[in-house]
Amino acid sequence: MDGSKRGNPIVVANLGGCRDSTAADRSKAGNSRRAVGQPPPPQPFPSAPPAEPQGLPPSEAPTADQVPGNDVPPSTANPAPPATDGNPNPPPHPVDVKTVPEGGATPDPGSNSQDELFKITRNVNQVIVPVRVTDDSGRLVSGLLPKDFSVYEDGKKRTMNFFTSDPLAISAAVVFDLGMSDINVQRVNQTFPALEGAFSQFDEVAIYTYSGTVGRMADFGAVGKRLDAVLNQLKTDHGENNGVPVLGGPLGPQGPMINNIPEDRSIPPPMSPPKQARVLNDAILAAALDLGQRERSRRKIIFVISDGREYRSTASYSDVLKVLLSNGILVYGIGVGGSAIPGYKQLEKLHIPGQATGNILPRYANATGGEILSEYSKDAIENAYQRAIGDARNQYTLGYATAATPSSTYREIEVRVGRPGCKSSDLRPCVLVFAKAGYYPLPVSR
Repeated sequence: MDGSKRGNPIVVANLGGCRDSTAADRSKAGNSRRAVGQPPPPQPFPSAPPAEPQGLPPSEAPTADQVPGNDVPPSTANPAPPATDGNPNPPPHPVDVKTVPEGGATPDPGSNSQDELFKITRNVNQVIVPVRVTDDSGRLVSGLLPKDFSVYEDGKKRTMNFFTSDPLAISAAVVFDLGMSDINVQRVNQTFPALEGAFSQFDEVAIYTYSGTVGRMADFGAVGKRLDAVLNQLKTDHGENNGVPVLGGPLGPQGPMINNIPEDRSIPPPMSPPKQARVLNDAILAAALDLGQRERSRRKIIFVISDGREYRSTASYSDVLKVLLSNGILVYGIGVGGSAIPGYKQLEKLHIPGQATGNILPRYANATGGEILSEYSKDAIENAYQRAIGDARNQYTLGYATAATPSSTYREIEVRVGRPGCKSSDLRPCVLVFAKAGYYPLPVSR
């Protein structure tokens, strides 16, 4: 055959015996049919891989001039290597060999990355800090950029690796205080439609109640008919006696009386009002433990509706605060009843021994970066729902990495905002910054 006729390709076939080494190398390169002296025209990429023939009859099986000896035919599982025009001896393909360092264990057969043999592991904590920035009137300040924020941990500036001003979906544990006076409980019951309307369809809400004990009325779920049914059930609950505690008379705790003399004289007459337990710490702890199991991508808040009094809880304030800060939970709340009366902060300093302590909700809110709004009237409480939930949703979210240590020592956090136009000589700051005061690092992973 004349090799000068470029239109007629030369076909080299292996007939199963000894074969020319050049032809064998060319066949391994997937170039058993090639024009001499002219490179093959470029072929377009197929839109889909060709289907493999399965179960071909012997009459349609590939012949010797189609499949070189000792070679595997190309398929989707074993594609042919690319042609190497001008280089009859293409470099061999790198061999996928995995080695194990001396004394090491055999790698997992499911692992396909050789880099895993040389991976350096370092335990770090990703610290997320929600930040609420307001002006002097309490309105949220928007439009701040990452360069406007500085984060300090134990006095050392940290480099932020995460920042967003987008609103986040909320996981909220709503805690109702049924130990308040009945008049305050009934006033709160009338605001339930506004409370439900403050949440969005992307939020999830759980309901808790407490007085002397803690109860969970509904697990976390979306706002809807389920939440409606739970709130309607709560409307039938009542609080404590509205008036002065009854110490005598026919309705007193000593039982029935005849001529002002108790019928059962073995019961000593009461000299002081009974002590009613108000386990606020236990209620916040139960909600915090459940919130710790929710998705980390959500903003986790505990929303308390109470007068903030605490008495006879098993958990202490410091223990509950540690759980809150370890799980990144913010405490928001509506102070109702006596806590909403002007001058209540001064009155609560006059603590009566044996009675519930004063409002501790502001302490939880200040430590976690939350907010407490004290409102007395029904309309004010409804407006406070929208403001508190909106403030929780629309905060800035900062993040930075810190080295994890075996120690569980508390670490302080300070967030500063440098806003253009603010002068250091001003008596009032241009913006107010609210963030958690610190956190407890997570334990080192094993």
